[in-house]
Amino acid sequence: MALNVSSVEYFYLRVRDSGGTAYEVLEKLAVEDVNILAFSAVPFGPDHVELTIFPDSGDAFTKLAKQLGWAATGPQHALLVQGDDRLGALADILRMLAQAGVEVYASSGVTDGNGRFGYVIYFQESDHEKAARALHAAQAPRNL
Repeated sequence: MALNVSSVEYFYLRVRDSGGTAYEVLEKLAVEDVNILAFSAVPFGPDHVELTIFPDSGDAFTKLAKQLGWAATGPQHALLVQGDDRLGALADILRMLAQAGVEVYASSGVTDGNGRFGYVIYFQESDHEKAARALHAAQAPRNL
């Protein structure tokens, strides 16, 4: 099983939800050329939303957040795992982590419908490096 495993930074924004909040944040990121690798939005209390943003440049995101007055929490670290989709692919990843004694805090995966998947895995910050080592052996070789 060849995987592409990347250590990624992510940031949280908790903001009042006005119906178009996620759009407004994503639009500002796009206008300022801050590329994102992953994104999620979940309700937080009765009238707020928590946005989790995985920029490809934490420095660019932090600079923009400060400039716009966003109260961003982070960076935290997660793993972004990408690979060929097949039955049991995510189970195999979780097995490798369990065998290494790493506890997954949360995760979210998706297929692209064309035979590939992406999987974001969150850990306690103290387990991040151990998790990365556990998946390193399954990582696809990169052309240099």
